[in-house]
Amino acid sequence: MAQKIVTVYTDDLTGAESEEVRTHTFSLDGVNYEIDLVSDNYDKLFEALAPFIDKGRKVGRAKSVARSRATSAGGPSAEEIRAWARENNHSVNDRGRVPANVREAYERAH
Repeated sequence: MAQKIVTVYTDDLTGAESEEVRTHTFSLDGVNYEIDLVSDNYDKLFEALAPFIDKGRKVGRAKSVARSRATSAGGPSAEEIRAWARENNHSVNDRGRVPANVREAYERAH
């Protein structure tokens, strides 16, 4: 039996499907957020936050939420899962969130 896995990238703001969707992170009041956006919507987010970023103080770069969860739980990093996925004919981006179906396939294989 042949199996075809299709990954659909969706902009969280508009619901539009696009290959150009990227994951972006931001924090507010100690809570980290991730949002998947096409570049036009990321520009809107950045423009909305720009006055606050301009007047705010940098306190360092936050670790990726997904990476810190995987590391603290002793699980594989996103890079390890991506390498495995490519070796096993799964389609993954170089950056951003690893799709849930790819993570699940990795877990089933290990």
